[in-house]
Amino acid sequence: MGFRVLHLVKPFMAILPEIEQPTKRVPFRERMLWTAITLFIYLICCQIPLYGVVNTKASDPFYFMRVVMAASNRGTLMELGISPIVTAGMIMQLLAGAGILEVDQSVKEDRTLFSGAQKLAGLGICLLEAIVYVMSGMYGDLKILGYGNAILIITQLFVAGVVVLLLDELLQKGYGLGSGISLFIATNICETIVWQAFSPATINIGRGMEFEGAVICLFHVMFTRQDKFRAFKEALFRPGLPNISNLFATLVVFAVVIYFQGFRVDLPVKSNKVRGMQGTYPIKLFYTSNIPIILQTALVSNLYFLSQLLYSRYPDNIVVNLLGKWHVIQDSNQMYPVGGLAYYISRPQSFSAILDDPVRALFYLFFILAACGLFSKAWIEVSGSSARDVAKQLQQQQMVLRGHRDTAVVKELNRYIPTAAMFGGMCIGMLTILADFLGAIGSGTGILLAVTIIYQYFEIFAKEGDEDGLMFFS
Repeated sequence: MGFRVLHLVKPFMAILPEIEQPTKRVPFRERMLWTAITLFIYLICCQIPLYGVVNTKASDPFYFMRVVMAASNRGTLMELGISPIVTAGMIMQLLAGAGILEVDQSVKEDRTLFSGAQKLAGLGICLLEAIVYVMSGMYGDLKILGYGNAILIITQLFVAGVVVLLLDELLQKGYGLGSGISLFIATNICETIVWQAFSPATINIGRGMEFEGAVICLFHVMFTRQDKFRAFKEALFRPGLPNISNLFATLVVFAVVIYFQGFRVDLPVKSNKVRGMQGTYPIKLFYTSNIPIILQTALVSNLYFLSQLLYSRYPDNIVVNLLGKWHVIQDSNQMYPVGGLAYYISRPQSFSAILDDPVRALFYLFFILAACGLFSKAWIEVSGSSARDVAKQLQQQQMVLRGHRDTAVVKELNRYIPTAAMFGGMCIGMLTILADFLGAIGSGTGILLAVTIIYQYFEIFAKEGDEDGLMFFS
């Protein structure tokens, strides 16, 4: 075999941090324990402030995607969240899908090298983002910060990135349940939903002091106001803060996504080895699960990150303005997109915003649907779940589709899998837009990710619990 780009990773394999594969199957209870420990370490890191920071008052480039990308509060060790890992995964999968990286997932060496390349790219992006964050003044002017503190902050962010990578690998290697990325995303989104529903904090946005939590606000106004109908209407539709209609929309989206999870086509299969043994191979509508929306979110968050940094330094450059124009709102240091590509791929905040700029709303709709559909289609080719890969798996298990010859299996699977991937990805995108326009708490993307991840964990618990004799859901 000749030289391939993937071979460039070989010299780095010995120094890359790695979790060893378990030598035997880890018991379900132990996997639950490791999952809880992983989550505990992540939550602790989310609360540990970075040492050496002067201020964090500069505009946050991850502001719009912070919850989804599992990035914690500003100025903590988890400042970058899972963004570097997801970005690296997106880039590597697209390179493999485009044929720039030749990867044969059936060859163990190729799988190992590809995993190492993805890990190396993630660490490289983490280091680059940390350097850009510090050099652009996110933690204070570099002259005031000092080079010693700057290097210290970069080191802390990079080490935190290594910790996230290892925690994710720990779960994926079989020591825990699911993946670290999914676990961290779901935790952040659920935390946001619970906080905005039950927060006891009081805020004054011009209407006097009121509770931030939608449910707490409802009980407060119903018990303290004389006009109960007006009080209920205020709790239901109050602007600027979480309200009961937002919470109701969140529950509706949750139910709709769970309903769509049950859509699937069952292809009948039979065994060539054991006479009379039959079964089905399910092809779900959400064939690639939440991968399309994760990749789309990573793409948008990185574009926002790059656009804000460039605009803050070169606001008069034509190319930079085409990428995105940003404006600081009153009484805040946070920048919001007001023009360029960044503006058109950001969701309209209300129905009035849709009516004011219908072109932006249509472009946003087209972008979400196209990005989710294409990412989903590309993902099956590089993740070992295409029709060709599934046919190979069935062949290895000596299973065939009933009523079809061995040579026709790929053709038959191609009737369903690419369509399910493309259409399922677009459905995920449409549900995201629906959640955004209904006003679900957090964001449509966040709700979709939370629901699909929770459903995945439900399936894992049901399957693993049954295998270990623990009847959680019986």
